[in-house]
Amino acid sequence: MSFATLGLSPALVRAVRDQGYHAPTPIQAAAIPVILAGQDVLGLAQTGSGKTAAYGLPLLQRVRAPQGGTRSVQALLLLPTRELVAQVGGVLSEFAQALPVRLKIAQAFGGVSINPQMMALRGGCDIMVATPGRLLDLIDHNALDLRSVEMLVLDEADRLLDLGFAEELQRILALLPARRQSLFFSATFPKAVQGLAEGLLHEPQRIEIAPEPQRSAAIVQRAIRVDESRRTPLLRHLLQTEAGWSRALVFVATRYATEHVSDKLWAHGLKAAALHGELSQGARSQVLAALRSGEIQVLVATDVAARGLDIAELPVVVNYDLPRSPADYTHRIGRTGRAGETGLAVSFVPASAEAHFRLIEKRQGQRVVREEVAGFAASPLSETQELALSQNGGIKGRRKSKKDKLREAAALAAEQAESGAQR
Repeated sequence: MSFATLGLSPALVRAVRDQGYHAPTPIQAAAIPVILAGQDVLGLAQTGSGKTAAYGLPLLQRVRAPQGGTRSVQALLLLPTRELVAQVGGVLSEFAQALPVRLKIAQAFGGVSINPQMMALRGGCDIMVATPGRLLDLIDHNALDLRSVEMLVLDEADRLLDLGFAEELQRILALLPARRQSLFFSATFPKAVQGLAEGLLHEPQRIEIAPEPQRSAAIVQRAIRVDESRRTPLLRHLLQTEAGWSRALVFVATRYATEHVSDKLWAHGLKAAALHGELSQGARSQVLAALRSGEIQVLVATDVAARGLDIAELPVVVNYDLPRSPADYTHRIGRTGRAGETGLAVSFVPASAEAHFRLIEKRQGQRVVREEVAGFAASPLSETQELALSQNGGIKGRRKSKKDKLREAAALAAEQAESGAQR
């Protein structure tokens, strides 16, 4: 199958070929004809599978010639992070250069001054790519009117539909016309979120692409038991001794941890930098550029880097802190093993996080063998403790710290939420 058989215009087929793509991925082959036909879509496909082009190419073809209306917009794309807005906006702009008409594609996200973004919207735009918060800021400044939107795209839709964005998204949806084409795409869709998504779509075509066996095998997963207080020395040891760790993306739980861990690594001669949501957009862009160019070896980040970021030839992802949910685990490890490359995902598993990691294993249907590195391992659990852990999802037989209790409660809550959604 080729892109030419999917109904795309010759100009877009040439644009895709110029970008080095000769055959559509499964999600592109399934979604592009449906979107061109004007149907709503609920699309589920693994990270790195080509979702941006799957909705972006038909969107560009369906957008009509520039309207030029004041404050109007034809297509609205919502994404959860600044980096994704810049990345998706850049991809659309590259493809749009091949079109016979010039489309105005605007980007809007926080962390930078709103004034240049307002200036760019004079006369409206054809396609708006934005984070929900900054989009509402622009609307509040009377810079944009959503009543003319004909196409709505939610990329990383599960994140946009969860509680963190719920209020902002409801405000935006209330401003949109009822008759529109809506496209929701994500790599993960918990059942509770699926129900919400389907309630916002009109007779949607559900497109679910199972992970390709070779794609799943491209990411090798490792789990290392470690004393919680020895995680940073272990990370340093692996960076200095493991072959092929030329660059690494390390996920931690908090902004403070990004700074603390990166400073510790830098003090021992490893070029590291922190990435978190409180950095300005300029600083975030500089840090990502430094990782891509090889100026730094290690990026220590919160989950702001877990979704959608395409860092070519990233050999390893490390879960210094485990993510809160199995879905976030999927997004995190999907930063490596992209575009046909092999990748490695390493998780640090202190005794206090064992129950949570087992929940992650259960959700992804894969058991990861526990390893130990001499000098860094936690005290082994007794047979009684192991039995209690497997039966009750917690660690018994020793005094639990407050952190232990919080982690066990989070794991239990996730388990209950998943069970309730399945019912």
